[in-house]
Amino acid sequence: MTYETIKMDITSSVATITLNRPDDANALNAQMAVELFDASVRCSNDSDIRAVLITGTGKMFCAGGDLKDMHDRGDEKPAHLVRMATNLHAAITRFAHMDAPVIMAVNGTAAGGGFSLALAGDYVLAAEEAKFVSAYTASGLTPDGSSTFHLAKHVGLLRAKELLFTNRRLTAEEACAWGMVTKVVPAARLLEEAQELAANFATGPTKAYGGLKRLLLTAYSDTMETQLEKETQGISGVMHTHDGPHGLESFLGKKKPEFKGK
Repeated sequence: MTYETIKMDITSSVATITLNRPDDANALNAQMAVELFDASVRCSNDSDIRAVLITGTGKMFCAGGDLKDMHDRGDEKPAHLVRMATNLHAAITRFAHMDAPVIMAVNGTAAGGGFSLALAGDYVLAAEEAKFVSAYTASGLTPDGSSTFHLAKHVGLLRAKELLFTNRRLTAEEACAWGMVTKVVPAARLLEEAQELAANFATGPTKAYGGLKRLLLTAYSDTMETQLEKETQGISGVMHTHDGPHGLESFLGKKKPEFKGK
């Protein structure tokens, strides 16, 4: 698939996906949703991809949904939003369930769908100048893109309601203090640090990372007994991989492991 709204580069087992509509604040439109889904399928089905980095071109990470495009759909607005949200949500689901960790490098304002997308990262780096705002209800909309799943888990229910009802804008430092961002870095260092982190993940125990991601997805919804059984299946399951036994042998032999992601 030839991409029009994103760029994708795969180097040294790291897939870098860049939202690429800088003249439109990297706003999400129907084409970008389709392309993000295609990229997520490629990432989740290529065992050589062991880390994913998502960022934006220009000064914005993503200003959210392309409201002009939505408005221009006329009576087709409901069907258009179903198609667009379905593709976006399928992409986010693929990123959540695949083994490779997903790093968000938030280079500027993350609003609306961009706010939701940023929250879906396994590790969120933000430039010092980045801002975070839900923005949905300001346009009479309800959230999509997973923010109602992730936000309360990150910040607590009352703070989530505050951000979603009032559209309060958080600085990168505030978002970090609230638990929405893992680390704030100078803008000039953002991509370099994200790439270093991705490279480190790409040499790690990819199957164990995937099991960890899937365990944490249900940490707030399953009963303790169900979660413990999933933990049992997970930790025993990695013994069927290369990296699990190799990691044990390396630890006991006091050697640095060389994980293959298999």
